[in-house]
Amino acid sequence: MGSVSGIPRALFVHAHPDDESLWTGGTIARHARRGGDTSLVTCTWVRGTHRHRELLDAGRELGLTREPIMLGYADSFVPESAPGATAFIHAPFDEQVAALVAHVRELQPEIIVTYDAYGMYGHPDHIHANRLACAAADAAPLAAYHPELGRPWQVSSLYFITIPATTVSRIKPYLEHDSHLPIDGTPAAAIDVIVDVGDCVGCKIRAITSHKTEMARSASMRDFASLPPDQQRLFLRTESYLRRDLVPGGAELL
Repeated sequence: MGSVSGIPRALFVHAHPDDESLWTGGTIARHARRGGDTSLVTCTWVRGTHRHRELLDAGRELGLTREPIMLGYADSFVPESAPGATAFIHAPFDEQVAALVAHVRELQPEIIVTYDAYGMYGHPDHIHANRLACAAADAAPLAAYHPELGRPWQVSSLYFITIPATTVSRIKPYLEHDSHLPIDGTPAAAIDVIVDVGDCVGCKIRAITSHKTEMARSASMRDFASLPPDQQRLFLRTESYLRRDLVPGGAELL
């Protein structure tokens, strides 16, 4: 199956509601505006919770092609995110890989976007999402792997969200509640793709602020919201990625 629009299909794999908007909102919006098929898997929280409803609002702002897919695990720090469910980082990994492979084979994305191997700043759910996305991309094309989950599908490229070291150095002094985070960022020479999403800042901000619960709860989100204008523009207008091609030539994100 090829992309009807000629634009690669993209699947974004995120750990929590709000991550899709905060870290990749501009990329999602630009991809959707170009007519690209754009899907989102959110690994934690479940349908019917307040943050799921906020995620639906954010997805509409970003122009997602379809409703976000919820894997249904609990946020590792918020058990009420999925009452009675196992925490994302503690659930059987083989079960999680199979669940994501089923979606990959159904959606047939040429591109999967997720966090870098450090989860950008060491968040265990982010790190786990990276491992899950990589494992699913490796397993999806194998005919012998759970054939009942659908026809094999080869993802062309993985894109890993990262933060440039220059951005970290410029905004970290203003992040009062996150100044202790073990984050240095990625040197510019190691970054493969920097996306200018300036034309999508409006919908990116609306998507971020759709997550009202997190905006009210999180001191970190309030810190980001109160950044001086120059630092805020720097954070909002660009999104950076490492790239790993799984087939020769891979697929271009934008």
